Amino acid sequence: YLAMESPFNKINYMLFAIGLVSIGLGYLIIANNTVDSTAATKVGPFILFIGYCVIIPVSIIYKPKK
Repeated sequence: YLAMESPFNKINYMLFAIGLVSIGLGYLIIANNTVDSTAATKVGPFILFIGYCVIIPVSIIYKPKK
């Protein structure tokens, strides 16, 4: 039986959680504003983009130096 070490550590999971929170925040901003507001058309989608395309991939790729 070979014990395999997890490729992710505490920092990866914290970054992933921050990404999920930012995604939830982006959807909340979109849902709680009118269709033509700046928050619903620019701020919310920008936060979603940051969560999906920056924070989540960084949380998967990040590997701390030893």
